[in-house]
Amino acid sequence: MTEKDFNLHDVVEMKKPHPCGENRWKIIRMGMDIRIKCLGCDHSVMIPRRDFTKKMKKVLERAEE
Repeated sequence: MTEKDFNLHDVVEMKKPHPCGENRWKIIRMGMDIRIKCLGCDHSVMIPRRDFTKKMKKVLERAEE
């Protein structure tokens, strides 16, 4: 598994923090677009998969299989 492998319900770190100050995001939907939820303020954002893979820094916590 490489650093860029991610799955549903993983907690990831993005390159830029959210305006609320938190930089931990949970993946809550996967498909052509990926929906991530900020763990600081519960705001969710939907971004295309290509942009997500570019903007993601690393996986912090893996979801239990």
